[in-house]
This record gives sequence, C-alpha cells and structure tokens, in this order.
Amino acid sequence: MLVNLSDVFASSDKEEKKEVSYEASSFVHMGETVEVIDCPKVLLTFSAVEKGKIRITGAGEIHLRMNCSRCLEPVEQTVSFEIDRVVYAPDRLDEETKEEQSFIENYSLNVEDLINDEILLSMPMKVLCKEDCKGICMVCGKNLNLGECGCDRFVPDPRMAAIKDIFEAR
Repeated sequence: MLVNLSDVFASSDKEEKKEVSYEASSFVHMGETVEVIDCPKVLLTFSAVEKGKIRITGAGEIHLRMNCSRCLEPVEQTVSFEIDRVVYAPDRLDEETKEEQSFIENYSLNVEDLINDEILLSMPMKVLCKEDCKGICMVCGKNLNLGECGCDRFVPDPRMAAIKDIFEAR
C-alpha cells in the first residue's frame, strides 16, 4: 500500500493521520519464514517538521506463528512495535540516506516496507515454546520435551583430551 505524502513534504506545519493495514501473509526473519496470523490496522501520524522533512509515528502489534528456537515446534507470539522515524523528501537525500529509507518511493510511503522494518527490529532474537524447553536430541533429533530418547549425549571437554587415557585405563 502506497500513501502519497507530497502535501506533507511541501508544508512546514501540516499533520495527517492515516489508518493503514499490513497485508503480508508471511516474511523471512533470520532465514526462517514467519507466518502472519493477524495484524490490526495501524494509525500512522505524518507531521511536517520542515519543508521536505516528515516525522512518522505510530504503534501496533502483530500476531505471528514461528518455530521454537530449540525444539522447532510452532509457536504463536504477539510482537508489539513502535514507529518513530524522520524521513526526507527524495530530492534531499544522499546515497546513504536513500538506503536507510528505502520505504519512500518518490513522494509516497510504502507502508508494507516501513511496518516490516519495524516488526523485524522488534522481534525477539530467540523464540521459545516455553521457558524450560529442552530442545531436540543432537544425536537422533527427538523432541526432548516429549520424553527422553536414551541416546548417549555426553560431550567430553576438549581441554581434558590430554589426560583422557588415564581415566579410560581404569
């Protein structure tokens, strides 16, 4: 969805509010596809700071389905995000700033790209199905939350390799 901001960019004191929606059904985060279950509408405020400079503010939350970082079971989680960005008109941009605000095309805001950036910044680094998730067995791949598998998962300390033979001789 594109929102035309040319009137706000041309003014030095104009403010507009617009209710927008995030319509993507999924996105990729850290190499994993994340499914969007629900994203209520987001109220964005566009405030002219000066001619050619706008402050975009808003907040929202999104309900997502992704995999647990330890056991790979599906987990539903709500992520809250806040938007507070200052953007410049395309004619006032240098190359570095163009990359930072890639969600501005000519004088229009690509809402999907802006909200997607904010969601990615707000997402947790590690998602767990429960705080004490045991993960999967590194030998057979069984989900250890469902029960033990019986595999030998002993990992010797590599610093003890030099004296390992002493213990094995007994």
